Amino acid sequence: MDAQTVKQNDAQYIAHTYGRFPVVLEKGKNATAWDSEGKSYIDFTSGIGVNAFGWANDGWVEAVTQQLGKLQHTSNLYFTEPCTLAAKLLCEKTGMKKVFFANSGAEANEGVIKAARKYSFVKYGKERRTIVTLKNSFHGRTMGSLSATGQEVYHNFFFPFVGDFKFAPANDLESTLASFTDDVCAVMMEMIQGEGGVMPLDQEYVKAVYDYCKQHDILFIVDEVQTGMGRTGSLMCYEQFGIKPDLVSCAKGLGGGLPIGAVLFGEKTEEVFVPGDHGSTFGGNPVVCAGAVYVLEHLTDDFMAEVAQKGAYLKERISKMKHVKSVVGMGMMLGIELEGYEAKAVVGKLLESGLMVLTAKYKIRLLPPLSITKEELEKGLSILEQTLETL
Repeated sequence: MDAQTVKQNDAQYIAHTYGRFPVVLEKGKNATAWDSEGKSYIDFTSGIGVNAFGWANDGWVEAVTQQLGKLQHTSNLYFTEPCTLAAKLLCEKTGMKKVFFANSGAEANEGVIKAARKYSFVKYGKERRTIVTLKNSFHGRTMGSLSATGQEVYHNFFFPFVGDFKFAPANDLESTLASFTDDVCAVMMEMIQGEGGVMPLDQEYVKAVYDYCKQHDILFIVDEVQTGMGRTGSLMCYEQFGIKPDLVSCAKGLGGGLPIGAVLFGEKTEEVFVPGDHGSTFGGNPVVCAGAVYVLEHLTDDFMAEVAQKGAYLKERISKMKHVKSVVGMGMMLGIELEGYEAKAVVGKLLESGLMVLTAKYKIRLLPPLSITKEELEKGLSILEQTLETL
């Protein structure tokens, strides 16, 4: 099928919920992709942080293919090895106690919301149910996760939204603590607000809120959907903030390219859910979990140290480029603010030149595969530098 037919079919048969770039991708290897016309691209997006080990990683492909030849799906009425092994690895690597598997980051966030409210309901009664999230946050597009998202632009059309969320300004400790009224059961935050513009939280702010929550039995929830799985140079970003949350949501890079989400439960919350409280037909799918096992086994300390080094190198190189006002972020989750130019317009020029990048509000957002080679990194940086010089 030629590229034009693919685009025509898309226009005719697929709901128009995405603004696609005019490229039909056909194949890829690590951080290099080729379109249907044979043009190559360096990938600084990893499918919005999903392809942790790039495209068509040999070991990952073998792991999921072997499982596909055994059982493609069973439902959660039966045990399977990949599901239990993925959960074991997550708990051992994070120190969390239990795992619930879903299919996406939004579903994982629905899970942490339900778990927090049940914990508080059982212990304090139904009136203690409000969850504080942060302004400029993004937690997903399902009704609960959308309602938890602290951006007014998303709070339209789909009324009524789920109630009992309130929004505090990020990095404003006084205002955040003032929002913790007697009806609050939990606070939920991203360590780096990804869709909000790659905005890292201040470590002192996070630690102060965390300490307050511990003192008052308010659950501390961290959304690691985009920041987790080695993206920032540690398995979970919260590790670099000196905290241990009560609930964690993760997804994206966990599956290495297949759809998965997970709720991680700490000591306070590990027994909150009982049979019937929550569920998922596809959650814990053996093929997807086989991919997650491969990812988790290869996210070693040495590998994540390399991610941190690559991220520092990216930040250093880019900060010296023409028209770059600032580069923020951690590891290989970076946001570039340009001086005098709209990010969206520059993204199009970069794609024409063979570099795939993302946007996050007014910034260019970079989420390269964690396994990107030095050669691919240098080629991508060269395209970025040359493009910025021609603006």
